[in-house]
Amino acid sequence: MSAASDSPRTLLLGIGNLLWADEGFGVRVVEHLARHYRFGPEVRVLDGGTQGIYLVDQVRWAELLVIFDAVDYGLAPGTLELVEGEAVPRFLGARKMSLHQTGFQEVLALAALLGDLPERMLLVGVQPAELEDFGGSLTPGVRAMIEPAVAAARDWLAPHGVAWTALTQPSEPSALADLPHGALALGRYEQERPSVEQACRIGDARVLERLREG
Repeated sequence: MSAASDSPRTLLLGIGNLLWADEGFGVRVVEHLARHYRFGPEVRVLDGGTQGIYLVDQVRWAELLVIFDAVDYGLAPGTLELVEGEAVPRFLGARKMSLHQTGFQEVLALAALLGDLPERMLLVGVQPAELEDFGGSLTPGVRAMIEPAVAAARDWLAPHGVAWTALTQPSEPSALADLPHGALALGRYEQERPSVEQACRIGDARVLERLREG
């Protein structure tokens, strides 16, 4: 625990690719956190995207680690499920849904090898409904799990003295948040992306037809 604070060093980490529909769940959760809450100086809010091994120093810094992600639990789409402790890296390794999960499993393994695995870990995952919509956004059922995911993390962290302050109005992210460019914020992303008619996001039938003919 940091000598400058009674609160443990805490990393709230969203991973995933927001360009692939529900794959972006973890990133959207930390975006929501940054806009609706303020935290003490020992808390970092980070969009880890698909950075993989580049996240190892952030993970090594943390005493408490909360990971938000879209996870294949084999459950109904939109189901929120929590995994704790040693089961987190094992689970990500057992049911890999995408390449970013392979990369993050390696991050945890390297942190452990270096002797700096966080003391406590929580994976807050949602079962995705759609992953093939390139340029798409969260499906309604998955989007509805953003606030429950935040509540689950808050409940888990509360006994450890991690301070959260809810804002009365959403605001720009604080200096404690490390988020992608504002053009990728949920509102702008949905308003400014090309329509399905302008840019097919699932598979261009013309290309597929040529492949079949070839």
